[in-house]
Amino acid sequence: MSSSKFSSVEDYLSSLDSEKGNTLRNVIDVILKKFPELDCKLAWNVPQICKDSDYIFGVSALKRHLALAPWSAKVMDDFKTRLENEGYVVKKHLFQIPSDWEVDEKLLKDLVIARLAELS
Repeated sequence: MSSSKFSSVEDYLSSLDSEKGNTLRNVIDVILKKFPELDCKLAWNVPQICKDSDYIFGVSALKRHLALAPWSAKVMDDFKTRLENEGYVVKKHLFQIPSDWEVDEKLLKDLVIARLAELS
């Protein structure tokens, strides 16, 4: 992945190899389809799912994996056991998925619902 400054989410996704770009595009599409009130924008040079000025979910590509972040240490803590039991590497603010991840729509929905509940 390049250290370039990107001008849009599509610019970011297009800079990735096709596998990583397609996986992150699918993650974003699933979230936006299930939550049409949310929007995706570029912030800190990576795609972020937002509701108004609140960050809900971030995605990014790293050298050997992709990272998904629900913007909440509490949500990560609440989902830690589930994520670890499903084989994900879990950090304090994010979890890692393989570049060729088969999108788990239920997991994404549950994470977004938890983050939105935190904000209401």
